[in-house]
Amino acid sequence: MNYLGNRVRELRETKGILMRQVAAFIEVDTALISKLERGERKAQRDQITKIAEFLEADEKELTLLWLADRITDDIKDEPQALEALKFVEKQFKKNLNG
Repeated sequence: MNYLGNRVRELRETKGILMRQVAAFIEVDTALISKLERGERKAQRDQITKIAEFLEADEKELTLLWLADRITDDIKDEPQALEALKFVEKQFKKNLNG
């Protein structure tokens, strides 16, 4: 999926910011930002913080979308993907509650 890329594009365009400006701020080339927005490349974790700072966006939201993309890409073709997600959710809840 491309949850993060779509949100970055939306934020950037709403603020009238060019891809090259985002790229310069996070010290990558413009092509990487273009590919990120189209879902052809994935951002690195540390880039999320910089993108959020530059776009004055909620870092937690962008991180959540980044994680959602990673999870979706890893399990999208698995027939038991939803069951696995439910299992992991239960385990997280169990571990949180001690």
